[in-house]
Amino acid sequence: MAKRVKQLPQDRGFVLFDAIFEDGSRASNRRVPMEILGGLDGDDPARRLIEQQEAEIAQKAGRPPRAIQSLVRAAKPEPKPVRD
Repeated sequence: MAKRVKQLPQDRGFVLFDAIFEDGSRASNRRVPMEILGGLDGDDPARRLIEQQEAEIAQKAGRPPRAIQSLVRAAKPEPKPVRD
């Protein structure tokens, strides 16, 4: 029986970001498509996309959106050892 091998988000065309909000809370592993990153803007398009995601989430939850204090690329996960 073949084992299912999960692809990393980077292999699927996404970059993961950790957002730290002004209230001290944190949202880990927010996915941003690689196509919108790079160039002269750097990671600014990711901030705008995550702010839009946060506004949609807040609207559905019936609360005001949180302001992002900082945005950092998430660390690449360590590969898991292969079991025999």
